[in-house]
Amino acid sequence: MALIITDECINCDVCEPECPNGAISQGEEIYVIDPGKCTECVGHFDEPQCQQVCPVDCIPLDPNRKETHDQLMAKYHILTAAKV
Repeated sequence: MALIITDECINCDVCEPECPNGAISQGEEIYVIDPGKCTECVGHFDEPQCQQVCPVDCIPLDPNRKETHDQLMAKYHILTAAKV
C-alpha cells in the first residue's frame, strides 16, 4: 500500500526530506504523497521513514492502494532504474 497524509498534518516539514523516493511534496493545504512514487521505503529502509519522524502520527497506509511487498519492491526497482 502507498501511504497517505491525513488532514491532521501540521505542515512541520520533517517528512519531505526523509522520503528516499521524493514522493512527498507540499500540497495546497498539507503535504501529500504521490502513490506512484511511494514504496513505503521498501528497498531503502525497513520502515517508512516519514512515519518514523512524523510528530502527529498522520501518515497511515492508504486502504485504497493495496500493494504487496513484491509490488512495492518492483516499484522501487523501476524508480531507482529511472534515476540512473
